[in-house]
Amino acid sequence: MGDVINLNRFRKARAKADRAQEADANRAKFGRTVADKARDEADTARRKALLDGVKLEE
Repeated sequence: MGDVINLNRFRKARAKADRAQEADANRAKFGRTVADKARDEADTARRKALLDGVKLEE
């Protein structure tokens, strides 16, 4: 026979893990400096311009 599990404790542990995962995502999304955001935006624009520059016309 299996071990007895406290379902309330299991539910709370799962909710805590979900909150921790959401906090990590929010740190990555909102925890960046203005310089980081500007660098990423410039890099994205540069890659898009490079890709558009080598695109063949149909």
